[in-house]
Amino acid sequence: MLSSLIIGGGISGAALLHYLAEAGDDVMLLEKGERLGGVIGSYRNEAGALVETGPNSTQTSNPDFLHLVASLGLLDQMVEADPLARNRYILRGGKLHPVPMSPPAFLRSSLFSASAKLRLLREPFVGPAPADSAQEESVAEFVRRRIGMEFLEYAINPFVSGVYAGRPERLSLRHAFPKLHALEQQYGSLIRGAIRGGRARRQAAKRGQVPRDRAKLVSFREGMGVIPAAIEARWGRQIRLGAQVDRLERQADGSWLAASGGDIFRAQRVILATDAGTAAGLLEPHHAPAAQSLRGIEYPPVAVAVSTYRRADIRHPLDGFGMLIPEVENRKILGVIFSSTLFPQRAPQGMVTLTTFLGGARQPEVALLGQDRLRQLVFGEHAALLGAAAPPRTFNLSVWPRGIPQYNVGYGGVLRAIEAAAKDLPGLHLVGNYHGGVSVADCVKSARALAATLLAHTTNPNR
Repeated sequence: MLSSLIIGGGISGAALLHYLAEAGDDVMLLEKGERLGGVIGSYRNEAGALVETGPNSTQTSNPDFLHLVASLGLLDQMVEADPLARNRYILRGGKLHPVPMSPPAFLRSSLFSASAKLRLLREPFVGPAPADSAQEESVAEFVRRRIGMEFLEYAINPFVSGVYAGRPERLSLRHAFPKLHALEQQYGSLIRGAIRGGRARRQAAKRGQVPRDRAKLVSFREGMGVIPAAIEARWGRQIRLGAQVDRLERQADGSWLAASGGDIFRAQRVILATDAGTAAGLLEPHHAPAAQSLRGIEYPPVAVAVSTYRRADIRHPLDGFGMLIPEVENRKILGVIFSSTLFPQRAPQGMVTLTTFLGGARQPEVALLGQDRLRQLVFGEHAALLGAAAPPRTFNLSVWPRGIPQYNVGYGGVLRAIEAAAKDLPGLHLVGNYHGGVSVADCVKSARALAATLLAHTTNPNR
């Protein structure tokens, strides 16, 4: 009998496998696909440009990600973003405006009107929401209340689409952006919190936590896919690919059986590291309320289009991280990462690579238009917004029908259901980007924390 059985080989499951196996746990991972990593994948296309099928980078704002990279021997492959990545653009009135990164730049910025700037100065005098309120406030409600409609439309809306491919009207402030919620509750104001938070950031740095405003944006020479590939290479004998679990059975002695085709796996504990919908299907016979809550998590489709152009064919200087598109601008894309500016080695000499995101909760139908229509659509947007004078030399498309999980209003009920399932079903655990954060670093952090908990309670005789 196994000590641990992990179902699902995205970054959460893969990182959990690494931590458990490294500690000597008798663990097996079952993945229905043909590789680990889930949406994370990297390859070179026919032009020699690096294509990312999902996340392009992550931040070093917590030590867990760097710990994983070091333990896999990948530190020498890690690369930091070019300093130009500090520049970011937001579309307004059909033109790209630099995002102001300092108070003087904000005062000079053409992105926001004079009335919006004055409205921001009133923010410290807006009262906080009741601390004991059981009602979840949406991100949009919070922003309108504290800093006004213009900031919602031209700052928060595009930012939310960049993180969640979501809509601020649906997302829960306290769960999607817990630090903003905490700033208001602790300091009564976002501005006061930002000023007074310096001491807390210094204390966090002493604990090894890098403040988000000082965190480095990183990837790898051959892309984010090197992480799951390294885990697969190291622990391959403890991984079964092409193994879809059909059902789970709880045994009288508290152990678990997992059926995958004609194979049966028995373990003291089972960890569901799948998306929420798949986890719900396996949980249904054992905990219907938790399964129902998990099924309620929205996963809008997202398309990731990687276009390689001749540098001479793009008029814009591409001098930044990329651009975000507010919903009120009525475009068909969510945003574009200037990938070969962010990490210059991603495109061949004389070429540039742009990664465009489409669909999400804003326009889910766009993500599913198909290769030919999306190629035309993306080029049209690049021509209009970046001055693309000729079609891309290569176009690589990844479509994720179930993209990023949305921490929508009411998400607190999902967390309570997960806690109830863990309490009622000893030996069953859940991990994934639908709780604990959606970024790569968040998933690694959750996996490492769960590994520590499991190892502290293991009865594996091999340890």
